[in-house]
Amino acid sequence: MESTKVKERIFLSSPHMSDEGYEMQYVKEAFDTNWIAPLGENVNGFERELAEKVGSKAAAALSSGTAAIHLALKAAGVGEGDIVFCPTLTFSATANPIIYQHAIPVFIDSDYETWNMSPVALEQAFERYPDVKAVIVVHLYGLSADMDRLLEICRKHDVAVIEDAAESLGTYYKGRHTGTFGDYGIFSFNGNKIITTSGGGMLVSDNEERIAKARFWATQSRDEARHYQHSELGFNYRMSNVVAGIGRGQLKVLDQRVEKKRYIFEFYKRELGGLEGVEFMPSNEWDEPNYWLSSLTLSGSVRPIDLIEVLEKENIESRPVWKPMHMQPFFEKYDFVGTDVSEKLFENGVCLPSDTKMTDEDLTKVVEIIKGLWRK
Repeated sequence: MESTKVKERIFLSSPHMSDEGYEMQYVKEAFDTNWIAPLGENVNGFERELAEKVGSKAAAALSSGTAAIHLALKAAGVGEGDIVFCPTLTFSATANPIIYQHAIPVFIDSDYETWNMSPVALEQAFERYPDVKAVIVVHLYGLSADMDRLLEICRKHDVAVIEDAAESLGTYYKGRHTGTFGDYGIFSFNGNKIITTSGGGMLVSDNEERIAKARFWATQSRDEARHYQHSELGFNYRMSNVVAGIGRGQLKVLDQRVEKKRYIFEFYKRELGGLEGVEFMPSNEWDEPNYWLSSLTLSGSVRPIDLIEVLEKENIESRPVWKPMHMQPFFEKYDFVGTDVSEKLFENGVCLPSDTKMTDEDLTKVVEIIKGLWRK
C-alpha cells in the first residue's frame, strides 16, 4: 500500500533560531521588565551590537529593510521629481521607497561578472541623466557589487550612495562588510534572511547626526515637548523591543549561518557544477559572499521551470531569479539603461534551496533529483 505520509518540506530559506536559545534570553528579559513595545534596552543593544559587528559608527533599528531604504533616501535629501538610479535586478522593496518619496527611478542593468549593477551601464546612465540625487547599490543574493568602480563613478558625480545589503549581511568586500561603503547601508531581518527578527531592518551610517534624525522620523517625528507636537512628517518605523531581542540573539550565530550557507553552496557546486549547461553565480577574488541563496543559470535543454517543477513535486522549494524591475507592470514606464544581462539572468536563473537547517541527506536528495533531469 502506498504511503500517504506527507514529505517534510525543504525550504528555500526559513527562520533558524539558535540551538543555544540566545533569542529567548533577550525576549524573556523584555517580558520580565515589561519593555515589550518600542523602545527599550534590546533596541539600543541591537543597534550598538550590529553597528560594531559591521564596523559602522551608528545604526537605527527599524520595522523593515524597506523602511530603512525609505529613511536613507529621505536622509539623502531625495524628494519629488529627483532621479534615483536603482539596479533593475532586485526585489521590489529596493525600488518602492523611491516612489514613496515621489522621486523617479531609473533602472540600471547588471553584469555577468557580479550579477550586480554594471559600472558600464552606470556610466551610461550618468551621461543620459547628469542630475541625479542618489544611487542605490544592491548586493544580490549575498554577492558583493564591484564597490570600488561604482563608488568612483558616484563620487565623480557627487551623489549619495545607498547600499541595499538586505541579502548580504556577513558578506565582505575586500575584507570589509558590505553595507558600510556608501553614505548609508541597510540590512533586512525578514524571515528568509540569513538572520531574522521575524520582520525588521537596520539603517547604518558613519554620519551619526543623520542616523539620529532617522530615528526621530521613525518615531513619528515627535518633538521634545510636554505635549504631543510634530513639526515634520513622521513614520511609525521603529523596531519593537521584543523583536530586537530576537535580533540580538541571532547576531550571535551570524558567523555560523554564513559558514553553513557557504557549505551549501560548495556542496551544490561540487555535485552539480559538471552538468552540461550549468553555471553557478560568479565569484571574485575581492568578494567573500554569505551565499544567502545558492543560485545558478541553465543554458542547455533543461530549463529553470523543469528544475523548479521537479523539486516542487518532492515538496522542495526553489524559485526563479528576481524578475527585473523594468519588466514589472508597475515600473515598466520608467527608463532602463543597459543591454539584456538582467533579462537573461532572470530567464535562465534558479535559486536552489539554501536553508541553514538542511542536512547532508537533504542536500543529497536535492542534487539527486536535479541530476535526474540530465539522465532523461
